[in-house]
Amino acid sequence: MSVHQRRLDLKNGCVDLSHGAGGRAMAQLISGLFHEAFGNEWLARGNDQSAFDVAAGRMVMTTDGYVVSPLFFPGGNIGTLAVHGTVNDIAMAGAVPLYLSASFIIEEGFRFADLKRIADAMGEAAREAGIAIITGDTKVVERGKADGVFISTAGVGVLPKGLDLSADKARPGDRVLLSGSLGDHGVAIMSKRQNLTFDTEIVSDSASLHGLVAQMVAAGGHGIRLMRDPTRGGLAATMNEIAQQSNLGFRLQEEAIPVKPAVAAACELLGLDPLHVANEGKLVAVVAPEVAGAVLAAMRAHPLGRDAADIGEAVSDDHRFVQMATSFGGGRIVDWLSGEQLPRIC
Repeated sequence: MSVHQRRLDLKNGCVDLSHGAGGRAMAQLISGLFHEAFGNEWLARGNDQSAFDVAAGRMVMTTDGYVVSPLFFPGGNIGTLAVHGTVNDIAMAGAVPLYLSASFIIEEGFRFADLKRIADAMGEAAREAGIAIITGDTKVVERGKADGVFISTAGVGVLPKGLDLSADKARPGDRVLLSGSLGDHGVAIMSKRQNLTFDTEIVSDSASLHGLVAQMVAAGGHGIRLMRDPTRGGLAATMNEIAQQSNLGFRLQEEAIPVKPAVAAACELLGLDPLHVANEGKLVAVVAPEVAGAVLAAMRAHPLGRDAADIGEAVSDDHRFVQMATSFGGGRIVDWLSGEQLPRIC
């Protein structure tokens, strides 16, 4: 029986050091699990790299690593998160994602059944996004050295001609648009990690946003100044980052920022501020006021933007403060998070 005919014990087997040693066992793991999950014409060639054609235009590239704990959480797992997060980093440039690579660092003793579950979900997330995972790598480390599995990715996309999103393009009077409710991912991870249960299940918002972005670009064109996905550090970190890069301040309206009641209650219980909690399926856009209405309507017409809101504006401010008008009629500064509120969130 050839290497490619052998089958792994996907029900009861575990990864051992031989699966990263470059021999027969590694070939069985790659062909019997990863190729099955990600299968496409590029992987089928069995090369150490993949050649591909691209459309005319400027290329966009990103890279990321995923160490989320726990590996499985309500609404996804480390595999889906790796696809969504990489796709979204490309999409925030207004680009169309094309291809991904994936590198796995797997701990000795990790169950094949769990690895298959992750890989299958990752492959399905890529197919749903209309992209392909076309190359990768597998390493196995000793027991206790990797906390199950870590995933590193890289992604490439192509930018439509003439589109150049950048924080330095923001101007006073620009509107700040948010695609939906805050904190879903971070609270889903924390509730799973702490074995907390709520009357309403809190599910991660992890999703690929390039379809939403395409509708926004079609509606707003060059009136879109920049887009960001508020992941680690949440909306607060994202807005402060934009303020520093644009040399502007921002005034946000607390009552306009959507937060699901269950997430708000969980944040209160856990002592968290939803503004600082990570998201994996939301975006923030700064847009010219004359296109804000059209872009917001396009966002709300997409399933991933149905709860989109106009949450504030850019203002001239040499101090580059992000300020919040509170629901009680007062105001406060929205600052960077001090320290690590939720480690291993992505």
